[in-house]
Amino acid sequence: MDLTYSPAELVFQTEVRDWLATTLPQEVSQKVRCGRELSKQDMEGWHALLNARGWLAVSWPQSYGGTGWSPVQKHIFEEECCRACAPRIVPFGLLMLAPVLMRFGTQAQRATYLPRILDGTDWWCQGYSEPGAGSDLASLNTRAVRQGDSYIVNGQKAWTTLGQHANRIFCLVRTNTDGKPQQGISFLLVDLDTPGIEMRPIRLIEGGHEVNEVFFTDVKVPAESLVGQENDGWTIAKFLLTHERTNIAGVGFSIQAFEHLCDLARRPKPNGTRLIDDPLFAARLARIEIDLEAMKVTNLRMLFRAQKNGAPGPESSILKIKGTEIRQAINDLARRALGPAAALLPTDDNTGNAALVPADHARNAARYFNNRKISIYGGSNEIQKNILTKALLGL
Repeated sequence: MDLTYSPAELVFQTEVRDWLATTLPQEVSQKVRCGRELSKQDMEGWHALLNARGWLAVSWPQSYGGTGWSPVQKHIFEEECCRACAPRIVPFGLLMLAPVLMRFGTQAQRATYLPRILDGTDWWCQGYSEPGAGSDLASLNTRAVRQGDSYIVNGQKAWTTLGQHANRIFCLVRTNTDGKPQQGISFLLVDLDTPGIEMRPIRLIEGGHEVNEVFFTDVKVPAESLVGQENDGWTIAKFLLTHERTNIAGVGFSIQAFEHLCDLARRPKPNGTRLIDDPLFAARLARIEIDLEAMKVTNLRMLFRAQKNGAPGPESSILKIKGTEIRQAINDLARRALGPAAALLPTDDNTGNAALVPADHARNAARYFNNRKISIYGGSNEIQKNILTKALLGL
């Protein structure tokens, strides 16, 4: 694979870089750089700017309002956004539900929901995991019973990311208890304003409110909110998870975090030495850089394959495994680089203590702890290895 950008791709890279320099709000970029929590207004505002430029739905076909970009253009765009410390595109509607609707949804569902995802009318969250069903997703127990023209939903979902901002949730629900567990699951679209839904925050180890638990008590959902066929939701779930796992890899975020780490390593310590000149630390940096370059190539291969086949294949599990391991390795090395200062909490204004640790590294410990979860959600890395041995090796 030729990794040298063509002249046209270099022009595109410059276009993206210049647009980001003039359009990305600096206060939002600084929040991302320092690891501060973004508000709903920050994320919605960024989506609106991208949508106005026509760059929000990077993976959608042009017929649905997407960019129609090549895999290399998508890679360049993600890399430049992360390098500029732009907020991530919230994936649940744009990168997860939208491909499902394009493949399995009715024409009415596509016509209703896709424009609302693009213009920000709807903020979707994901209702997959439950207290007893995470990586073993087929064990889910949230029930949906058909009554006339509606489903009555009862149960609980857990780890619902950014659900506190959402007005809609797509859910896996059990509609049949006969046969194999996978054969009785359906995919429902639910309005979070429906009576009987309660959302409660879950505080993470670093103190942030990123995830939630959602309770459904006799929630009435119109039958036309079913996507695909009843009891065929497992097929849809697997399709969606390939998109989620490719996104979890976070190649662009690892590139940005690695550059940030190298910057930290080049800064002189109080005694005048630099970590970049320490052979052991430099060797650890080199190991991460080698893995990151290999992941770039793998990411491009996955993008080209997804463009050809219409969806990522089981190889997306490779990206999920290596991507999360690399991000965690970067977080760990940054924490080691800061030494005792990594244990310091940010000040009330999130600037950190400049005398002990630079403001843009003040939340490294929080980032380290938060990212311990990325090798678990979306199907733990152990589960991904099982998928690969079955799908690719036939074991």
